[in-house]
Amino acid sequence: MFDGFRQQWIHGFLDLCLLGMLARGREYGRGLAAGLAEAGFGEIPGGTLYPALLRLEKQGFVRVTRVPSTLGPVRKYYELTPLGAEEASRRRAEWRSFRDAVERVVSEAAADAGGEESNR
Repeated sequence: MFDGFRQQWIHGFLDLCLLGMLARGREYGRGLAAGLAEAGFGEIPGGTLYPALLRLEKQGFVRVTRVPSTLGPVRKYYELTPLGAEEASRRRAEWRSFRDAVERVVSEAAADAGGEESNR
């Protein structure tokens, strides 16, 4: 779908997506990766996902809880802090504004291109 720019876009929007997913409730890393894949992002490597989660934790937006698992090693669950919930809301508003600006530019360019082609 967007393979050419996929990696750049993922790095640019991963924090926003993670904050949005965690706004729904706590989740562990593999669950977040699965949710991103189901949303259409494809497989997000652990080398991309976990540094983003650590960055959000260091910024105070995410809290980590370690929960014992009967099926293997301790699981790390991630959840938003109150500051993280505020940040998620702020970034959603910024995203909507940015998305709308991109849509205006792309739509105008497509409309202009369509008009030029029909004039030929």
